[in-house]
Amino acid sequence: MAASKRKRGGDGTSDKKGKKGKFVADKGETQPETEQETKNEVTVPAPVSMGKWTNKERVLIFSSRGINFRTRHLMQDLRTMMPHSKADTKMDRKDKLFVVNEVCEIKNCNKCLFFEAKKKQDLYMWISNCPHGPSAKFLVQNIHTLAELKMTGNCLKGSRPLLSFDPKFDKEPQYALLKELFIQTFSTPHYHPKSQPFVDHVYTFSIADNRIWFRNYQIIEEDASLVEIGPRFVLNLIKIFQGSFGGPTLYENPNFRSPNLHRREIRLAAAAKVREKQMVKEIQKIKRKDAKEVVDNDVTADVFVTPDERKPVHIQTEPPAPKVVKKNKHKAFKRERMQRGRR
Repeated sequence: MAASKRKRGGDGTSDKKGKKGKFVADKGETQPETEQETKNEVTVPAPVSMGKWTNKERVLIFSSRGINFRTRHLMQDLRTMMPHSKADTKMDRKDKLFVVNEVCEIKNCNKCLFFEAKKKQDLYMWISNCPHGPSAKFLVQNIHTLAELKMTGNCLKGSRPLLSFDPKFDKEPQYALLKELFIQTFSTPHYHPKSQPFVDHVYTFSIADNRIWFRNYQIIEEDASLVEIGPRFVLNLIKIFQGSFGGPTLYENPNFRSPNLHRREIRLAAAAKVREKQMVKEIQKIKRKDAKEVVDNDVTADVFVTPDERKPVHIQTEPPAPKVVKKNKHKAFKRERMQRGRR
């Protein structure tokens, strides 16, 4: 039975019937052809989805020159997760950011994820609604890609995700604007040609420590538990602009500190520790020198001195008289003691 092409976009109330395929029966049977055809017919059901692809959201994901391997792998993971995304070559550093709007227009994209690398160690991400805005600039931190994590979770490529947001996104206006940007950028359009009609994973956007934490989880059908798939990264909001990649500033994060300032504070703290150690060593050297100094004249040395009577010095010129040794009269000689013993 030859395979037939199915077209998307047909009306749900169409009167199209399923195609019929015929099987040839054994040559030994002698049934009429009409009865043989009716018995061996197999009907192919009509397409399940007859809806139209109306949401034409397309996301352009690319970067500037100077990114490292981790950023390149993160971009590839996002393109794999989002079937409505497109790729482009790296943009030169000398070009201004307004050129990105022209690139999106050429690629027929109305959303953009642009990764900007600076000093080969800082990564910034732009999320923009091209060409009229708004747009937001983030500092990307703690990047972990799919190949690096090696999580146990898994999902179908091209399946549609659920988007889960922290309750704080509805309390503050800047987060409400970012929520709408994330919904339009990360959600897969309904009936997209490259998407699959399954929902088996969820993107979570949570707010903690004035940062947005992105996670990707698999939904297990048995008990609806979550198993992380990856990638994961943290977005630190810098500014929200009214236009696309520029324009008036709608919001500026007061808690943001640039990575250059953070590295400078770390260097100053390390230098202060070194200076403190050197001062301690110098103080110890001075103390050792003071301990070795001998005091020549002590004022309090004569406080407890008492005067003594000095006798005249007598010089003996004659030798002393010999001492008379007195013998013990009662002590018997050895010869007498021996004789007494024999008796």
